[in-house]
Amino acid sequence: MVLASCADPNDPTAADPTGIAWELESGSLDGGPISILDDHPITLSFTEDDAGGTAACNGYGGSYTISGNEIIFSQMSQTEMACSPDETMTSEQMYLQALGRVEHFSMADGMLTLDGEGVELVFVELPPVPTAELTGTVWVLDSLVQGDAVSSVMGERATLELFTDGSMLGSTGCRSLTGRYIVTGAEVLINEMSAHGECPAELTGQDNLVVTVLGDGFRTTVEGDSLTLGSVGNEGLIYKADR
Repeated sequence: MVLASCADPNDPTAADPTGIAWELESGSLDGGPISILDDHPITLSFTEDDAGGTAACNGYGGSYTISGNEIIFSQMSQTEMACSPDETMTSEQMYLQALGRVEHFSMADGMLTLDGEGVELVFVELPPVPTAELTGTVWVLDSLVQGDAVSSVMGERATLELFTDGSMLGSTGCRSLTGRYIVTGAEVLINEMSAHGECPAELTGQDNLVVTVLGDGFRTTVEGDSLTLGSVGNEGLIYKADR
């Protein structure tokens, strides 16, 4: 007779948050709620060596240690952008302060809970980046998204190509782009990018938006032949597959 056993998902020693992208659904610090803005999500993902994500406005990262159901974050650093509205920065500050006081974690039903003295952070699991659907296609920029406004593309044909080896090619309508990308959590980040060429004044805004969305990290949605890239601040790009 062969006996097989399965790990109990409620056993904290069996829980493993790595390899999953998480987004903050609710949080509290010393009895007060941490505001969560739709346009400035708070994310967290773990690798074998470190943890980090986007804290409403800035990227952050550092080390962590896990022992049973105990977890400690340390050596955290962050970028130093300023975002509006002011509530965004308040949300970020409260979240990072809470993260530094986390002592325990638990996982159940696609949720990750971090808690410590006076703090609780509840995350929901995000779907993985559809890498296979992104690569191997020439994507042609169709629309620009800034808040609730969607505008048409000007200039020469603007494209984006992501390759399975981590390289990328693209253009903004007036400048060509080359670089490399990584998938981090539920986002794609172009961590090396060079722009070549010059833009006339009327295309400067479009050029800046394309470079900003790609460089800040973006989430992807693929529906049929349409690819939408969404970044913080409700900025985005909509592409169509070049068939």
